[in-house]
Amino acid sequence: MASLLFSLPKLSPFSSLRCSHSRRLSPPPMYFSLKSNLSSSRALSGSPLFLRTTSTSSPPSLVSPKPSIATVFAAKGYKRKTHKASAKRFRVTGTGKIVRRRAGKQHLLGKKNTKRKLRLSKMVPVNRSDYDNVIGALPYLKVNRKAI
Repeated sequence: MASLLFSLPKLSPFSSLRCSHSRRLSPPPMYFSLKSNLSSSRALSGSPLFLRTTSTSSPPSLVSPKPSIATVFAAKGYKRKTHKASAKRFRVTGTGKIVRRRAGKQHLLGKKNTKRKLRLSKMVPVNRSDYDNVIGALPYLKVNRKAI
């Protein structure tokens, strides 16, 4: 009884082969043995039907082994852009509130009295109903939504 041993090139158990239709195929087993009686009527024809895995020492599985360590891929989302005009108009206080300037202090200041101009030059908090609009324009703003 003759036994022939064929070896294929070693592949990593994590690598895969691709056929012409881009389907993933499992890697082939590492060793095949061809056991047949050469004097019998079943001559070697090179057909893969005669190929069997070796059973003498821990046969390799036909199914590719699963990796022992799970691979985790960090799925990062889309990198959002800051609206630069909004970044110049809004600030965040130490407590996490969004503040803005009052309108009406740019021009025609001669007819406004000093008290009114002083009031217009101060920063005021943004209304809570506008928080979603401001945070949408400034996605990386460190805002405390519970602060009021």
